[in-house]
Amino acid sequence: MTISTEDLLNSILESLDRIDYVKPEDIPNIDLYMDQVTTLMDSKLKNSTRNPDGDKILTKTMINNYAKNNLLPPPVKKKYSKEHVLILIFIYYYKGVMSINDIQTILQPITEQYFKGRSDLALEDIYNEVFSLEREEVEVLKKDLVEKFAKAGQTFQETEEEERKFLQLFSFVCMLSFDVYVKKLLIEKLLDAYSAELSPKGKKGQPKNTKETAENGPSGNNA
Repeated sequence: MTISTEDLLNSILESLDRIDYVKPEDIPNIDLYMDQVTTLMDSKLKNSTRNPDGDKILTKTMINNYAKNNLLPPPVKKKYSKEHVLILIFIYYYKGVMSINDIQTILQPITEQYFKGRSDLALEDIYNEVFSLEREEVEVLKKDLVEKFAKAGQTFQETEEEERKFLQLFSFVCMLSFDVYVKKLLIEKLLDAYSAELSPKGKKGQPKNTKETAENGPSGNNA
């Protein structure tokens, strides 16, 4: 693609190779206070943010709201266990694409059944299984990016070079955005179907505390 040669694509692919997840063994087996939790999350996930020097992974307000909205089991004597941290990691990744209500829909059954050893299957086992699948998807994503990049590079061939550079970039961004839109729509349809199955009347009610939803916008995403 002429927008910035192959260097742009190579940079994107290299960033995918660096994607990793927080391993359970990297999380202390002792209960942590709020400040220790936010420090831990910052140290493990800051490199996944757009602006590592300025972005906050989680704040005290966010964590308190998650507990109030039943996304996160309440702390015990103001301390959070390893399982609390695992749930917070799920929330961190979800909140970029799901509303608070949708996160509650998918996570509440997990915490109700698997938190604090309520099942033979441990929450840590679920965490490891899910994130092992994510690692397998990296190569698939890289192949898809290469194909989209090449396709965008074939657009607007009749325009002047400077104009073509931007329009090809625009084409690439549009294809990526449409992919995100379709997957987000699919997630919403799946969660709506699950909620409808639980209740003949349809979806569950909105979370009691909507402060974070109001702060983060209509989708509940953290800007």
